[in-house]
This record gives sequence, C-alpha cells and structure tokens, in this order.
Amino acid sequence: MYSKIQITGCLRVETGMHIGGSSAFAAIGAVDSPIFMDVKTKLPMIPGSSLKGKMRTLLAKEYNEMFAVRPDDDHERITRLFGSAKKGDVRKSRLLFSDMVLANESELRKLGLQSMTEVKFENTINRATAVANPRQIERAVRGSEFKLDIMYEYEKEDDFIEDMETLAEGFKLLQYDYLGGNGSRGYGKVKLTDIAAEVVVGNVEDSLMSKCNEILTQNLT
Repeated sequence: MYSKIQITGCLRVETGMHIGGSSAFAAIGAVDSPIFMDVKTKLPMIPGSSLKGKMRTLLAKEYNEMFAVRPDDDHERITRLFGSAKKGDVRKSRLLFSDMVLANESELRKLGLQSMTEVKFENTINRATAVANPRQIERAVRGSEFKLDIMYEYEKEDDFIEDMETLAEGFKLLQYDYLGGNGSRGYGKVKLTDIAAEVVVGNVEDSLMSKCNEILTQNLT
C-alpha cells in the first residue's frame, strides 16, 4: 500500500557552517562570501538540495564499486532511494527533503548573540610574493539548530528496511564529514539528534515502524 513516512529530527551545527548564497548584488564593503538566507525571515537556511546532495555523494563513496561519472550510475541502493534519470531506468526519488530555516533564534539571542551569523576573516598567501589576499566568509554560528524534515514514499515492504539502512548510513557518514563548504578548514561539522519516523499517510505495520526507528537512531553519535 502506498504510504508516506515523515522523518524528523534536529540538525545541530557544531562548527561554523557556510552554505553559500549569491553575492551578485553585494554592496561595496559587504561580505565576500555570504551564506544562504531565508528571504522572509533573513535567517540562515539549509536548502534541502544541499543536504540531499551531500548525503548522496557520501553514500556513493561507500557503496559504488567503481567511480560513477554520473549520479545515474550510482549503486542500486542509492538510485532506488535518491532517484535516477537514466534512460530506460528512470526512477523517482523516494526521499523528499525540505528546506530548513534556523529554529532556535530566541535561544541564541538569550545567550547574548546579536546576529545569527558570524564573519570569519581568512587570508590566502601568494607563496612567491608573500602578499596576502584577505577575504570574509559568513557562517551560521556554532549552536545553530535546524529542524530536519524528510518525507519517504513507502511503496514496497521488501525495500523499506534496506532503504532505511541506507538512509541511516547517510546520517552516520554526514556526522563524520561536513555540510557546506570549507570542511577541510573545520567548517560545517554537524550532529543529528531526536531522529524519529512516523506514518502520516496510509498504513505501515507497527513492527516495521519500530524496526525503522531503531535503524535510524542506532548509529547516531
């Protein structure tokens, strides 16, 4: 039976996170590399596409037996879950990732923060001339929290548990990697907590949902 399962939780930023926005119309003196912001609230936002793309990339590194030039050539477990546009084998993504806007602004302000972002000053040094090239990178501050909201389209019982194992592995890999840019310089370490799955459309056996929730939480650090 066709059903929808909502997977929720909290994504907490452990080190300053930079997911780049547009600086096409930046004023003189503005930050060189601003982050992605919600237009309505002007708060930091994590686009669903950023989370989905990062998790798929990490899973491809683990599951693909050889280098896949295109995402459509990813391992069966990945294309079944994330989708494929491959000719003759088109698959719709079973996962729908929602954009996530900063959820704990009031908590951060109580800690004394006046802004929900910080600007990190960095330099690149020309090795030949020793001339510095300064730049300013905007980041979501450490301690920022975003509400995870992923919808899974349940179609086949035989696939369900393996799909959840793949998704759980993606969560685990993400926590040992980074989200956004400049991860090799310490940016974007995240932690996932309070992960829970709930049937919101249709029916799924209670025993399967219990197994699903056990799988999704067992590898969280």
